[in-house]
Amino acid sequence: MKQPRAWQRMLSGRRLDLLDPTPMDIEISDIAHGLAFVARWNGQTKGDFAYSVAEHSLLVTEIFIHQNPKAPVKWHLAALLHDAPEYVIGDMISPVKSAVGPSYGALDERLTAAIHLRFGLPAQLPLQIKRQIKKADKLSAWLEAVQIAGFTRVEADKFFGKHDPALLDALAIRLRPPTAVRDDFKRRCDDLMQVM
Repeated sequence: MKQPRAWQRMLSGRRLDLLDPTPMDIEISDIAHGLAFVARWNGQTKGDFAYSVAEHSLLVTEIFIHQNPKAPVKWHLAALLHDAPEYVIGDMISPVKSAVGPSYGALDERLTAAIHLRFGLPAQLPLQIKRQIKKADKLSAWLEAVQIAGFTRVEADKFFGKHDPALLDALAIRLRPPTAVRDDFKRRCDDLMQVM
């Protein structure tokens, strides 16, 4: 029986094997483009543009830096790339990830390791850094939930934790055309790579 195709051709011309991804098959232009066109919240957000994973990643990076001002630049890059595998596997909401089961997590881990190695990060991040990025990610999710996804503050507190009210009021979700977000994501990655 013929094996099903498990690779995707990227706009850069690279062929990414999802079962065995390698750092050589990964380009920032593909990641930036893909993430800029992947909608968070399954597109169920207010506004004229979908809120993309790329925009979310830029916000998580901003929050991470605010919460960890002394963190080395390589961890800023790790925050920017925290959802990078979604450029090929999409942004599944948590209930779908639970339904798919552990195979989704294994696929995500393989892609994450290859992406990290491609950009000079360890294949697996130190646990403390993962926790700090997750903390920034939860704050971003809280903001998104309340500002564009129709959640009340009480609901957001329940699902994403309580956060500093001053910080919540200081950060605003931006909705922009995907091409603008793509360009900002790529530029941010390039800037971080230059100072690492």
